[in-house]
Amino acid sequence: MLILMLLMEGIVLCFILLMFCVIGIANGPEKFTVFYEKNVQEKAIKLGYTTQKEIKKQTIISIIVLYLPCFILVPLMVCYINDAKEFGNIFIQSLFIMYIMGLFDRFFVDWYWIEHTKAWDIPNTEELKPYIPTKMKIVKWLGTIVGFAIIALIIALIMSKMV
Repeated sequence: MLILMLLMEGIVLCFILLMFCVIGIANGPEKFTVFYEKNVQEKAIKLGYTTQKEIKKQTIISIIVLYLPCFILVPLMVCYINDAKEFGNIFIQSLFIMYIMGLFDRFFVDWYWIEHTKAWDIPNTEELKPYIPTKMKIVKWLGTIVGFAIIALIIALIMSKMV
């Protein structure tokens, strides 16, 4: 029963990520260049699709929209819905929920949606593909594996003292 609950909670985070991406590219991916490599961003600016100021604004919004659920929703789900009280349980459950979102991001968003559809193609930047080069894929996977473990650790440290 707990596994099913954790899966559903992870899907909630996936849905937040999906909606953020859908809304972000709704008016064209060239208006949502925050997640592209620097060379793609520079070309989008040169082509007049966006500005450095707009990219900075998107960066701040992205950090809020994508990390706030990890630091607010995950502890609420784990400690108040799942009733986890001990450090180990809080850590494992938090990590499991965030890894579901991380896997969704790496496989569905990055591998399928960005690499195998045209939804994220910015006009006149095709020569800069792949939009997620191998080095960045490695960084993203490390961020998913290590970054979410660190966030889960922080959540567990704080919440085990509070509940």
